[in-house]
Amino acid sequence: QVQLVESGGGLVQAGGSLRLSCAASGRTFSNNVMGWFRQAPGKEREIVASISRSGATTYYPDSVRGRFTISRDNAKNTVYLQMNSLKPEDTAVYYCAARLSFVISTTPRGYDSWGQGTQVTVSS
Repeated sequence: QVQLVESGGGLVQAGGSLRLSCAASGRTFSNNVMGWFRQAPGKEREIVASISRSGATTYYPDSVRGRFTISRDNAKNTVYLQMNSLKPEDTAVYYCAARLSFVISTTPRGYDSWGQGTQVTVSS
């Protein structure tokens, strides 16, 4: 499995922006679909965004579509999540995940490797 380390979380006011980064180890990074998930206290882990191996295809749930953007730089073994127009409902621990497949998955069970998570808190 690929090792993943997230960074960039923090505290931001509603309407603000944050950019999360996920650094991956290993030469197999480009063979992995990448995803971002989040989990709020007492809630199930949910998909935030996913991106294909080449970066050509992305997926977003309705809750974040138009506000969040996932991207990747395979040369740097890094995936990003740009979060704009943040809302208090976005408060959660955000996790980076990798899936050794060419097909995007929207469920946590579809991913093989996980980062440690980074806290995002949005104040009203």
